This record gives sequence, C-alpha cells and structure tokens, in this order.
Amino acid sequence: MAVRVDLNVSLDGFATTTDQTAENPFGEDWSRLVAAYTATRTFRSRVLGDDSGAGTTGLDDRYAQEYFENIGAEIMGAGMFGLHQHPDDAEWRGWWGDEPPFEVPVFVLTHSPRDSIEFANGTVFHFLSATPEEVLERALAAAGEADVRIGGGVETVRQFLHAGLVDRLHLAVNPLVIGSGERIWDDLRGIEKDYGFHAEVAESGVTHVTFRRD
Repeated sequence: MAVRVDLNVSLDGFATTTDQTAENPFGEDWSRLVAAYTATRTFRSRVLGDDSGAGTTGLDDRYAQEYFENIGAEIMGAGMFGLHQHPDDAEWRGWWGDEPPFEVPVFVLTHSPRDSIEFANGTVFHFLSATPEEVLERALAAAGEADVRIGGGVETVRQFLHAGLVDRLHLAVNPLVIGSGERIWDDLRGIEKDYGFHAEVAESGVTHVTFRRD
C-alpha cells in the first residue's frame, strides 16, 4: 500500500495555468501541458472510452498505465471536482459524465459537505471537511491493500506533501515555461531529502521524475 501523486508540470514547476478564456476554457497552456498524457493509448481508452487502439504506446503510455494501476481510493480537492464553479448546484456530478474514470471511492475535500454520489461503475464521491490526516485515514480504510492516489489540485497535493503523507510523487515535466499559476514546489523547500530520486525522458520530450520514499 502506498500514497501516490501523479502530476503534469511545466519546467518552472506550474501544474495549473492562467490563460483560460471564454472561447478556450482550458487555455492553450493547459492543452500543451497535458498533451503527451492525453495522446497515450491508455488515456484514450480509460478516460475517453476509445477502444480502437489509437494513441501512443511509449514511455508516456507506461506511466499512464501506472497511474491507473492498483488504486483503491482517491482524494481530491473541491476545485478538481468542480465545486468552485458549481457551488450551489445540487445536481452537479463532476466533470466526467456517467462513467467517471476512477471506479473506486473518491473523497472530495470541501468546506461545504454534501450527500455522496454513486455511479454504476463503482465510483462513489464522498464530500467531507477534514484534515489531510483524517481524510487519508478514511481513504486507506476504503482502499484495503491497494494504493491511495492524491489526485489534485495542486494546493491539495502540497498539503499532503507538507504533512509528510506522500510515499511516491511522480511528475511528468513538460518542456514548456508557463510563468504563472500554482507551483507544486511552493513552501516545500528541502522536501527532496526525504525521497529517493529517479528520472527518465520519454519520446515526447517529457521528463518523468519520480520521488519515492525509502
């Protein structure tokens, strides 16, 4: 069992972008930041439901496969679920339609808890106001012997890193500079001392950096 994080970040450490517009709600920077991941066969199959076999199959795809392997529970912030854009919409069920790509219990950290939402594919969203330690205790119990993934957003991940609760941090470092947004490393000086380190470069130019607690 391990507590895991996987994020796409820029060369300057940003995992969010600020160039969104009404015409392009995700922004050009975001599409570039996640381009190698969304091009993989695993992403196309697991998230888009495309079973045609299309998509890349190199190192990026290997990490995409690992992203979904052996996950027993997920933790995310309210922003990742979309509550910041739908705070008063009791019918909001997240970004992912009727088949969210989690298929496990998902614990959403929010200051405004609401009733749980259950989907036919095994995904269940639970909404709670709790500390990182408290929500992780619940997630570990739900995961059994499988791993717990801290899905995001960046501020949520930083809270768990700051509390020393993350066993494995994988960053897909994309060769672009964003310059603003939320940076993964803010307020975490020296955290690398707690981890072993491994890096390898994919065909796309993305450097996959993994910090793993000994």
